[in-house]
Amino acid sequence: MNQTQNRLLAVIAAVMMLTGLTASIVTAQEGYQPTPENLKARQEFQDMKFGMFIHWGVYSVLGDGEWVFHNRKLNVNEYNRLPKFFDPEKFDAKTWVALAKAAGMKYITITSRHHDGFAMFDSKVSDWNIVQRTPYGKDPLKMLADEAHRQGIKLFFYYSQLDWHNPDYFPRGATEHDNGEWHNGRPDHGDWNAYLDDYMDGQLRELLTNYGPIGGIWFDGMWDKPNADWHLAKTYSLIHQLQPAALIIPNHHQAPKPGEDVQTFERDLPGQNTAGFNTTYVTEQLPLESCNTLNDSWGFNIGDHAFKSPEEVEEMLVRAAGNNSNLLLNIGPMPNGEIQEEFVTRLHAVGEWLSLYGDSIYGTRGGPIPPGDWGVTTRKGDDIYVHVLHWKGKLLALSALQAKIVKAHSLDGGDVVFRQSSDGVVLILPDANKNEVDRVIVLTMSKE
Repeated sequence: MNQTQNRLLAVIAAVMMLTGLTASIVTAQEGYQPTPENLKARQEFQDMKFGMFIHWGVYSVLGDGEWVFHNRKLNVNEYNRLPKFFDPEKFDAKTWVALAKAAGMKYITITSRHHDGFAMFDSKVSDWNIVQRTPYGKDPLKMLADEAHRQGIKLFFYYSQLDWHNPDYFPRGATEHDNGEWHNGRPDHGDWNAYLDDYMDGQLRELLTNYGPIGGIWFDGMWDKPNADWHLAKTYSLIHQLQPAALIIPNHHQAPKPGEDVQTFERDLPGQNTAGFNTTYVTEQLPLESCNTLNDSWGFNIGDHAFKSPEEVEEMLVRAAGNNSNLLLNIGPMPNGEIQEEFVTRLHAVGEWLSLYGDSIYGTRGGPIPPGDWGVTTRKGDDIYVHVLHWKGKLLALSALQAKIVKAHSLDGGDVVFRQSSDGVVLILPDANKNEVDRVIVLTMSKE
């Protein structure tokens, strides 16, 4: 997401606050009681901790990110030509899923359609899709779903509620009224109810019935029309009825609404709002997720070389886990279906790191000691993992713990000297290994 988009979403957030948006304005699935399958899926989601986000669509052809339709102020007739250039002959689902596994990722969330409304799957609701409009003529999501099932990776589908292409997405939202109106060639009328009930829910039904068991639906774009009636009760009920274990993950930047199963934060840790549009409210009832990018872009951007190092990604993952959150890390594949080497090498390096440190991440929850600049804690069973990220001294003072520490050791097995009192815990840290991102001290607590 670029600076223009950040400013736009900040304006939308301000509008939401000024209009006093509450959950009562956008009706959700009131009275929703999650099924046992759903509750189990929530716990499994929290245990997975690390996922791959994939932004891929016909916009990749232009190499300028997923907002290129909006940012270049193209009209519909111009954008309609783009699918003719999209022929990802090098797409290989096996390679994509294997890369996620090699990186230590446990799930994949991929754009089934983005704000341009173009379906990256075989949709019968509209011919505005990859099978009917591109020379490729195949359904990559079906191939990806089959391969994910074979390799034991959960697959989630991103679905944009915002649509810059469908004429029934009317009245227009904030994205088409920033910096002067964007007249992209659509008529100034439409059927909002038909868009939601027939078009959107029709495509969601396809995704939930034609691709086997999926992890859930990751929604985006409701922030474009925060005061609209999105028929959430109907849509959420449809999802939970068709696949009770599927999780609804809405990126609307607000407090969770009834029927939603995960709270996600864009480019921020839970409770932080450096991006300018996230809510600072953090639920204690639902799993949490933080999404970010491996470079600065979501969709393929040929000029974006701001790749995060493996060490930066590792710290992002550790801090997410210490804040009781998953990390969903995005890559934007090229239009030919290949994942560029800068992504591949970094993800392999993170996977190698997780092969050593994964026990302190997977299956954990946020630890009892508040996160700080020095690092974070995670917890699993009787073990508290102290992740020392930025601390040069030998002594590390931590806040008090209720249970008694019976043993302290580094993750590689060496004993660690500690002192515990009612005032807190002091650790005498072992020296950091060369190029070590995270010194992990394991505190085993008494069961009493």
